[in-house]
Amino acid sequence: MTENNVTDLLKQIQHLKIDVWITGGWGIDALLGRQTRPHNDIDIFIQKKEAIAFSEILNRNGYREIKMEYTTNDHTVWQNSENNTIDLHLFEFVDADSLRFNNDIYPFELFGGKGTIGGVEVRCLTAEAQLLYHQGYEQTAKDRLDVLLLCEVFGLSVPKEYEE
Repeated sequence: MTENNVTDLLKQIQHLKIDVWITGGWGIDALLGRQTRPHNDIDIFIQKKEAIAFSEILNRNGYREIKMEYTTNDHTVWQNSENNTIDLHLFEFVDADSLRFNNDIYPFELFGGKGTIGGVEVRCLTAEAQLLYHQGYEQTAKDRLDVLLLCEVFGLSVPKEYEE
């Protein structure tokens, strides 16, 4: 997904006043304020109550839901004819300080990051949350790049699984 793809989508979402939080590679780039590598997808969190309105935006932009082995009620995947992919994560607030995603409860403070993508201000996961989100699975070269850059810029300790 190019920066223009992402900013066009973000502007449409903002126009409808749907709150989104960015995570994954674009979330890290948002925290850094610049694109550090090419991305084929974007990971977006929204509230479950916004799912229908959000899927209408995706449909209007040529995205269709595809089933993946990791698809759940709270995590869907959307793709267009150019193979741009949106990993859509649906959550609901439990109270003012916590949220539920995939039946697990998380502190809402993890969603306290702010950044920019192509000059568009976005909410995203914090650097610490991004670091946690990038652990516990088999990493790719781009995961390694993202994590090491995140740790370097934000002064975070490199997780053992990312040490050389």
